[in-house]
Amino acid sequence: MLKIRAVRTGSGKTAVQVYYLYNRKRIIVKHFGSASAHDDLDVLRVQAEQFIIDYSNQGSLFSSTRQAVGPSLEHYECIGFYYRFFYSVIQELIIQIGIDEATSHLLKDLITIRILEPSSKLRSIELIDTYFGIKHRRQNFYKEAPKWNFLKSQVIEKVQDFAKREYGFDYSLLFYDVTTLYFETFEDDDLRKTGFSKDSKSQQPQILVGLMVSKEGFPIAFDVFPGNTFEGHTILPVVKEFISKKNIGSFTVVADAAMISHDNIKELRSSGIHYIVGARLGNLSQAIFEEIDAKMQREDGKIIRIQTEKGNLICSFSSSRYRKDKYEMEKQILKAQSILKSPSKNSKAKFVKTHKQTLKLNEDLIEKTRKILGIKGYYTDLDDHVLPASKVIERYHELYKVEQAFRVAKSDLETRPIYHFKDEPIRLHLLICFLALAVSKHIEIKTNLSIKRFITEAKRVSDARMVNRLTQKEVIVKGKTTQIANEILGKLNLLH
Repeated sequence: MLKIRAVRTGSGKTAVQVYYLYNRKRIIVKHFGSASAHDDLDVLRVQAEQFIIDYSNQGSLFSSTRQAVGPSLEHYECIGFYYRFFYSVIQELIIQIGIDEATSHLLKDLITIRILEPSSKLRSIELIDTYFGIKHRRQNFYKEAPKWNFLKSQVIEKVQDFAKREYGFDYSLLFYDVTTLYFETFEDDDLRKTGFSKDSKSQQPQILVGLMVSKEGFPIAFDVFPGNTFEGHTILPVVKEFISKKNIGSFTVVADAAMISHDNIKELRSSGIHYIVGARLGNLSQAIFEEIDAKMQREDGKIIRIQTEKGNLICSFSSSRYRKDKYEMEKQILKAQSILKSPSKNSKAKFVKTHKQTLKLNEDLIEKTRKILGIKGYYTDLDDHVLPASKVIERYHELYKVEQAFRVAKSDLETRPIYHFKDEPIRLHLLICFLALAVSKHIEIKTNLSIKRFITEAKRVSDARMVNRLTQKEVIVKGKTTQIANEILGKLNLLH
């Protein structure tokens, strides 16, 4: 066992040495020098302590002897922090979901850093080292990345199995919506196309992403379409592929009004897929419109059901919606009247029409709009004895969970703008973002914390990186777990 020895020299100074005993003889391993000043001797002792730690691979940051504590603390400084608590939580959740079996260490780490600090893939590799102390070679990314797109079906299968275990997901009800993701370029190709942009980036090429979530808001599957695809044309391929793989008996998809059309309804029915979708009342035939106006009682919670070519049209009235719709209508009327008083090149408004090259107020449209104030419509093929109208409305209102998932993906995970230019890297980027979204939404659902709040609390449990200024040796001091962090672990079923 190595020990430290301080011995007086012939010059009157004190020498510091590391030695061990062999056959009752003292064997000097290393001589660190000699000094007379007290502070200089402390420095030599610290160097000797560090040598013993390195040599014997044992010991700790602070010596167990009282006299060495002062110099040890004095010569260490903090050079940064590792967020290893955050890392371990995300990695454990990746294992829980089951996607660790299908992915490499690098891909799992890219999912983890996407949640903590979204960045480019190569920058992410640097951040993984900075925040977690884990090194990956860039060459490994270029070598492994081309294989990851082939994992999409496998990892989505794992995510769905987890939803089944954790949330009782039975494949019978799904919520579907689409969003657009734009690129920092103005050049398009077969996938990146200009089209109607939900981000108000109509001049830039984009892609269309369809996302399906469970009733809890947990992401189940996604698909990618060219940016100029009409969103109503995305629902059928996504949903039909999903149910064909699962051999599902009864299945209902909930989507917004943009997804409905005569062709979609026809194919959904022929495929045995039930639907609940929003209805655009302004596009109804005059006969149905008059029927709604005649039957609808303008009282809170009143509901009517009317048979149409697109299925059962369920309409409900809300006084709060009435006030909102009335305010919007009156604002549009004032805008129209202002345009009529002072016509300009930009004379477009909802209630302005052109008649014989003259701008006029569209009184018919105003009257039609007034009749549907406070009324919201929904189409479904489900009869009342299968799913009451109130439940149809309740199901549709849960569609906001898809919008929540898109907000997390776009804002917290910074899915867009996209800087890739080729098909494979784009799809890989979306795969990583989807898996990061699955982990993030599971955290939000279980802890009732936003992913931003979770990150803040997880970063409070940080490991300090301490370096000895004399020896340049780095030591990690583990952070203490906070009460909130322990509560988070409990809710995520990660307490051991």
